Amino acid sequence: MNFKIPERKRKTIKRLYKIALVIIGLAIVIFNDTFGKLEGFVEFIALYFILVFITIAHWLFKQIKSLIRLKNEKVKTELMHLKSQVNPHFFFNMLNNLYGLVDKDSKKAQELILKLSDMMRYSIYDGEKDRVLLSEEIAYLENYIELHKMRYHKAIDIQFNIETNDTNYEIMPLLFIILLENAFKHGVENLRENAYVHITLTAHNSELTFEIENNFDETQDNPETGIGLKNLKRRLELVYPKKHTLTISKTDTIYNATLNIKGL
Repeated sequence: MNFKIPERKRKTIKRLYKIALVIIGLAIVIFNDTFGKLEGFVEFIALYFILVFITIAHWLFKQIKSLIRLKNEKVKTELMHLKSQVNPHFFFNMLNNLYGLVDKDSKKAQELILKLSDMMRYSIYDGEKDRVLLSEEIAYLENYIELHKMRYHKAIDIQFNIETNDTNYEIMPLLFIILLENAFKHGVENLRENAYVHITLTAHNSELTFEIENNFDETQDNPETGIGLKNLKRRLELVYPKKHTLTISKTDTIYNATLNIKGL
């Protein structure tokens, strides 16, 4: 039989217990000379201070636990906010392209709608999760690449190499999309010819490396200053503290980003 004390009674008992400790403490201080002559007073004092120590330790534990909970809630809230900012303009661009395709090529428009709906479903529902399978993230990237292939009317050299025997690693959702999006937005989109995006993803022994390289027009904006990259860096700090490195290098016309995560 489970015996549960009502919350109100429990709070009253705690309050009376603390008041009793204070009153006993004051009595010890005020009547120390009188009580000091009584047999067993030293043992009583020892027991009293043990109770005081346990009470203070319990209070400190609750305060620390509360602070940790608040910090975790703050981190989760910030992560949710950061996730909500990931690639919304891409969907707007694709919807605009669909509008123009509906009359010109209805079959192609239907394919775009299916892939776009898969991506939106992943972003909205799976993007809210703490972890997703690596295979799911790969499928999301592949859909993104296919949509861009349909979108552009020019030859693009796109290579996506996956080197792993296990795609069941669990990772933070929407982890690579910012880097891939930047490659298209700041590279492919502004080049009339010879545009390329080369991606290599390796995952072995609980370590993952995502490397992406693309060429770009040096007269265009620097992708390193965009909000998307700042967003990614902050998310990595929150989810993979001291377990990741993000290295970015740039020559006159080639941009390379390498993300490494250990301890998956």
